[in-house]
Amino acid sequence: MKSATKAPRRNALWVRLSPALTAGALIVFLALVIAICPQWFATHDPELFDYDALLVGPSVQHWFGTDSFGRDIYSRVIWAFRVDLQMAVFATVFSVIFGTVMGASVGFFGGILDTVVGRVIDVIVIFPFLVLIIAIVALLGPGLINMYIAMTAVGWVFYCRLMRAEIRVQKNLDYAAAARGLGYSNLRIVVRHLIPNAMTPVLIYWMTDMALAVLLGSSLGYLGLGAQPPEAEWGVLIADGKNYIETAWWMSVFPGVAILLLGLGLSLLSDGLAEYFNRQEHA
Repeated sequence: MKSATKAPRRNALWVRLSPALTAGALIVFLALVIAICPQWFATHDPELFDYDALLVGPSVQHWFGTDSFGRDIYSRVIWAFRVDLQMAVFATVFSVIFGTVMGASVGFFGGILDTVVGRVIDVIVIFPFLVLIIAIVALLGPGLINMYIAMTAVGWVFYCRLMRAEIRVQKNLDYAAAARGLGYSNLRIVVRHLIPNAMTPVLIYWMTDMALAVLLGSSLGYLGLGAQPPEAEWGVLIADGKNYIETAWWMSVFPGVAILLLGLGLSLLSDGLAEYFNRQEHA
């Protein structure tokens, strides 16, 4: 009895001290604070032109240097947190919602609906993910809204496949059979019982997908298909500095470091959550 009561405490302590979960949560929390209150961290107006400080390297006055218009790179990187975190959320949240609902429906009911959705998914996944999104954005026109539409139109299929597989397992377990025996409606069984128990892999994948959304959104910004100048966005900042990479490397390097750090934080958070849920299942 004594050893049985101590094991959960050791597991809880490991979860609290999990390096991946702790580091990822700290990075993402700091990014959220910066995105909500960038004025607390920025040292200059990100849109202010200073023609007396064109292409100045990192210094005490301009920590990350300036660009070809004299704008402070550090302040622009800070304000870009707001746009890039917005991309991470809005480029994925609609995919999560639609994919979860569709996956739960086809996983529970099956039949012709499952067949039709399965064929649609097969058609979408045939094409390379990035190429398909670029094609949709190019068709709709550049801009963040069209980028969100394109990423939702493609991204929902991955959540649908995850949820479909989980629901097919969950609906055959004892608690689902008990719910049917109590006369609960199919809607209540799916919404109140199956989906909550099937959401773990979806939430874990969502964290990873947000990291990919930051990278993809920055790539589209670099190509001129995402956020549009003069808006401060990391991909746009890198594109602004590509012609000055040999003489003003800081214009592209520091926004690139910001992309890597936020992507690392989201990836660590995803790994930490996966380890947490895995240990909860085996506790």
